[in-house]
Amino acid sequence: MELVADLHLHSRYSRAVSPKMIVPEIAFWAKRKGIDLVGTADWTHPSWLKELKENLKPAEGGLFSFDQEPEILFLLATEIASIYSQGGRTRRIHNLVLVPGFQTAEKIIKVLKKQGANLSSDGRPIVGLSAQNLVDLVLAIDKSCLVIPCHIWTPWFSLYGSRSGFDSIRECFGSSAQYIYGIETGLSSDPAMNWPVGELKNRAILSFSDAHSLTKLGREVTVFKTRSAIINAHDGKQGSFPLSRLTYSDIAGAIRNNPAGRFEIGYTVEFYPQEGKYHWTGHRHCGIKQPPEETKRRGVICPVCGRKLTVGVMDRVRQLADQDQMDMDRKAIGKTGLNWIRGGSRPPYVMMVPLPEILAEVLESGIASQVVQREYERLIADFDNELDVLLKIPVKEIAGTSGEKIAMGIKKVREGEVFIDPGFDGEFGKVKIWSEAKKTALGRKQMSLFSG
Repeated sequence: MELVADLHLHSRYSRAVSPKMIVPEIAFWAKRKGIDLVGTADWTHPSWLKELKENLKPAEGGLFSFDQEPEILFLLATEIASIYSQGGRTRRIHNLVLVPGFQTAEKIIKVLKKQGANLSSDGRPIVGLSAQNLVDLVLAIDKSCLVIPCHIWTPWFSLYGSRSGFDSIRECFGSSAQYIYGIETGLSSDPAMNWPVGELKNRAILSFSDAHSLTKLGREVTVFKTRSAIINAHDGKQGSFPLSRLTYSDIAGAIRNNPAGRFEIGYTVEFYPQEGKYHWTGHRHCGIKQPPEETKRRGVICPVCGRKLTVGVMDRVRQLADQDQMDMDRKAIGKTGLNWIRGGSRPPYVMMVPLPEILAEVLESGIASQVVQREYERLIADFDNELDVLLKIPVKEIAGTSGEKIAMGIKKVREGEVFIDPGFDGEFGKVKIWSEAKKTALGRKQMSLFSG
């Protein structure tokens, strides 16, 4: 059994978030995206906590359900921003906190308020606690909680960030580093960029969407799968594990890599990290961006303005990586044409472009246009959800519903045949299925999807 999870998102009470990020809409969109387990987000905010209690009812063992979409499960998860001084620098570290129920959440809220945190100001509250003190506070209340460093490479707000972070988990979390069982890659990195970092060798590498709007749900997910031997021992037959029996402990155990747990991490689905806002080093206002090889040669001083460039994720990865492990990834083609990337015994992953972006390029129209929306709705109606369309449905069936050009676009994304212009210094990168020359040729003559 596979379980698709997106545990990092935000509610309408966070800054720069759609007002439509409410429980009924999140549940509805989780279903059409193909997500089984979704984070509640923002449970530290008093108004959102009230809405969660009004909308969700207890399911199994620390998870929750919503009556209108009972097959979608919720887990209490929130992002907390720690801003504090350490080592002569201002640190801005964001952490995802997972808890096994409202009682634990309310105890944490009570202590945060005593520490002076203004929890009403934002769904992602800012606290003056260090990252280590946050872990200590949370675990003192309930040892089953998990603290997961968010989007760990972004320059400004993360564990390894070039502008405010640290060089190691131990440096950031001190003696509580042992309780950091996993990290979130963020949109600007993928698992292969994290594999060479020695201290991540035995930690879970997780991917979630950090969605601020409904359509961004599921742009990155972590897929958990049952450990067959454990399930068989419990139930006596292969694969007999209904989703209704899933518990918070199942997810926590998988992240902790508990060999006796019922679940483990199967794989992740990744946003192209080059599309992230800080992939390469550069200065947006000066029009300067450079890959790691160029940074190594030229340094990090802007040739236009003379100030320090914003050091991108790729350069930061190279600073912290164990160089002898830099080439661990291997590629293998799956049965639906997916280009799986593997690294030793690590869970594999696949790169993907969100379906609306594929449709917008193929149909040469805006993502929010009616023509793109109609085609999206047609595919969801025929094939159940977006992740199935992207990963599982044979391209011949997609062609039968939406035509060869759309099927060809999905096929090329599955195979990793895309053109990429990396992001830098706050500017998103661009991922394209066809080069401009190829797009022109396609316009003149429709190519056969299966012509090799």
